[in-house]
Amino acid sequence: MNVRNYMQTLGRQARESSREVARSSTRVRNAALAAVAEAIRRDAAALRQANREDVEAARAAGLAPALLDRLELSEAAIEAMAAGLEQVAALPDPVGEISDLKYRPSGIRVGRMRVPLGVIGI
Repeated sequence: MNVRNYMQTLGRQARESSREVARSSTRVRNAALAAVAEAIRRDAAALRQANREDVEAARAAGLAPALLDRLELSEAAIEAMAAGLEQVAALPDPVGEISDLKYRPSGIRVGRMRVPLGVIGI
């Protein structure tokens, strides 16, 4: 499977999963974030090895040095990923929060509700 097909398949699976995550409780979402942070730390050596292979392939393909620097994952960068997930889990959950609620003359309430965004591929 080429990279494009792999990413499209992964994106579709993530989009399908995002619907289930959107319906889950704050506790479940925070537990998932904690589990991913734990997995990142547990598998840091494997992540680094895969990253070294990616960097070497990019170098062989002639990628510019500045882009190679961005591609390389240090131990600190991997730890920052895990810590960032834990920081997100520690934030108040905004899902379902309603703001700017106004009542229209007809009696209809109009406001903004925070909802899960979905999937973003990087």
